[in-house]
Amino acid sequence: MSQVTSLHEELTAAQRCLDDLARSVSRLEERVGSGLEIRRVRSDTEHLRESLSLLRDATPKAVPEQHPEMVTIPDQPYDSGLWTDVDDEGLGAQDRHAP
Repeated sequence: MSQVTSLHEELTAAQRCLDDLARSVSRLEERVGSGLEIRRVRSDTEHLRESLSLLRDATPKAVPEQHPEMVTIPDQPYDSGLWTDVDDEGLGAQDRHAP
């Protein structure tokens, strides 16, 4: 798993927690009314939502894994013209003998 994927999973988990917090704050507001304290908590919750959204926008986007392109190698022998004037690896030039 890449770090980018892990980061996005963490941001998603944080978003779920913030959603739970917002629901809890709404339930609390129904029970205690809309006084100064609950308005501050609601405002703080909204600020956290905005901050998390900014953080999500600033993180690198997940890049899908790229699979190497398949290259078909033909069964026919290579054109011998490709190998003129080259040394055989470990054997030296074609007109000389190995030691």
